[in-house]
Amino acid sequence: MSSHRSTLITPSLGEGQGWVSLITYHFSLIKTMKKITLTLLLLAATMTMTAASKTAITRIDPTNWFVGMKNPSVQLMVYGTNIGSVKDVSTDYPNARIDSIVRLDSPNYLLVYLNLQGAQPGTMTLRFDKKKVSYQLLPREMSGDKRMGFTNADVLYMLMPDRFAQGPGHNPQMKGLNAYKEDRTQPSLRHGGDIEGIRQHLDYFKELGVTALWLTPVLENNSPDSDNGFSTYHGYATTDYYRVDPRFGTNQDYRQLCNEAHQKGLKVVMDMIFNHCGFEHPWVADMPTKDWFNLPEWLEESNGTSNPTNTHFQQTSYKLTPVRDPYASKVDLKETTEGWFVPTMPDLNQRNHHVMTYLIQNSIWWIETVGIDGIRMDTYPYAFAEGMARWMKELDTEYPNFNTVGETWVTEPAYTASWQKDSRLSKSNSYLKTVMDFAFFDRLSMAKNEETDDWWQGLNRLYNSFCYDYLYEDPTHVMAFIDNHDTDRFLGNGTDTLALKQALALLLTVPRTPQLYYGTEILMNGTKEVTDGYVRKDFPGGFPGDKRDCFTAEGRTQAQQQMFTWLSRLLHWRQGNDVIIKGKTTQFIPYKGIYVIARQLGNRTVLTILNGKRDKAVMDLSRYAEVIGDHKQATDVITGRTVRLNDTLTLRPRQSLIIEF
Repeated sequence: MSSHRSTLITPSLGEGQGWVSLITYHFSLIKTMKKITLTLLLLAATMTMTAASKTAITRIDPTNWFVGMKNPSVQLMVYGTNIGSVKDVSTDYPNARIDSIVRLDSPNYLLVYLNLQGAQPGTMTLRFDKKKVSYQLLPREMSGDKRMGFTNADVLYMLMPDRFAQGPGHNPQMKGLNAYKEDRTQPSLRHGGDIEGIRQHLDYFKELGVTALWLTPVLENNSPDSDNGFSTYHGYATTDYYRVDPRFGTNQDYRQLCNEAHQKGLKVVMDMIFNHCGFEHPWVADMPTKDWFNLPEWLEESNGTSNPTNTHFQQTSYKLTPVRDPYASKVDLKETTEGWFVPTMPDLNQRNHHVMTYLIQNSIWWIETVGIDGIRMDTYPYAFAEGMARWMKELDTEYPNFNTVGETWVTEPAYTASWQKDSRLSKSNSYLKTVMDFAFFDRLSMAKNEETDDWWQGLNRLYNSFCYDYLYEDPTHVMAFIDNHDTDRFLGNGTDTLALKQALALLLTVPRTPQLYYGTEILMNGTKEVTDGYVRKDFPGGFPGDKRDCFTAEGRTQAQQQMFTWLSRLLHWRQGNDVIIKGKTTQFIPYKGIYVIARQLGNRTVLTILNGKRDKAVMDLSRYAEVIGDHKQATDVITGRTVRLNDTLTLRPRQSLIIEF
């Protein structure tokens, strides 16, 4: 989910005035651009030249395409003043034919559907009346079935490019973009992190032991900064689907990052947003069709106003239950799926076949162009389910071993499970392989502050969540996390490393695909009480002038180094560990405050043992005989020490113990 969840709903977060300023700018921009567009159209109408001489092609999306796809069809979205007036579109490229031409409501767009069955790589010439345009058809680097996505064998490391690290030669003021400012003293302005900064620290990820990088959106977000300290540094307001934001780097920089990550055994997951786009996207000032966006009346009748109470404006309710509620009213469902996420993010209409085709092709283009290994889809249930299922099915057909995780922010396992591919809980198939486990996050957030009793509190909450895993078609395709960019840091404003170790011990040993949030390994903390920026602080050592370099052992405090070492050992132990990746799971109801989960495969067993009490506890091992058997000793996976399995095992307060035998 983007940062706007909290800043819009909770005025106390301090960014409300920034929204008002930004909205005012947006509508002023729309009003100005509409006047410009109208002027251009009036001028065009008075000209006596031929239609061919009036047209001008300024852009084609996608910028190139690939031959040899299972689906040989490709939609070209052609941009240009009065391009819709051309009478003929043709090509004589071998084995390429034009299946259809679609003229849209705006005369400044034209959709051309090509069929490339049997076509070979090369430069195609497209003729728009008398105008000629070259278009590149490229070979694929590999067939789709060879693209291997992330799995539960991976541990994803989520980071925000703007806040992680800055490479040398960074330009703090790129030309050609709307007004923005890099100011690291302001939590809600851009800080200047970039792709090169991430690339230079690939060895750090290897040292830590994670296996995949999830970067929050890297595509162009050309929204202006407000005078009140608000910007879209987070990346969730796309203004160009085919361009990396110049503040982060270039498309080639992104490709280089993926290539070098792969060389080091790291995967890259791309964050995408199909539910909405940014206000500065060209589609907003000049809508291709009247139904390109949901509730477009607000754009058409805004007249530059910044008043979000406009008659036709509807913000989403943020309540996702109507999408699965069998008794949902039409008004509730419409508010969820058609309401805008925020006033500055126009809601795309996935029911429009052409919109969905554009988005589907865009994800395919990035897979082929830079070699990403997975997709994380933002605000998944807010979009229309039918269109998203079509996207997932097409990706699954072309890339059967690829993986996509959808953000499904409801804290009940039954809801989350219904979105998983082939779920028996839904009448329609989402084809979405992986879902996000907000139930795990929610229960853990409560349990960390509680004493584990004999019924419901503390670690019982986790037990009572995992017991519903029968609802999932595949629990290993559920992504669990203890915090992320939209939540308070697990540590809050504190330093409770005992609770953190318990959370991480669970996260990395249960049947899930785990995700870490950057800086957890060095005890980064923070809450969203004032603004989201306080849970998105800069990684120490990633920027020029930092007093401490936490990318190195020498730069970390003693506490940071101890946490880094503990987590790194656990992560490296997990890599390729089939007991954790493929093993059977047995969990025991927390007994006298002790929660035990066993993972078993063949003759190997791993026990995760957590003391949920603030006092020492004595564990009666006879209760766990079914998984311990006649073993008399085990190995502590963190320290390597021998653990005696006699009659009892004494645990320190809040101790986390992972043993194997």
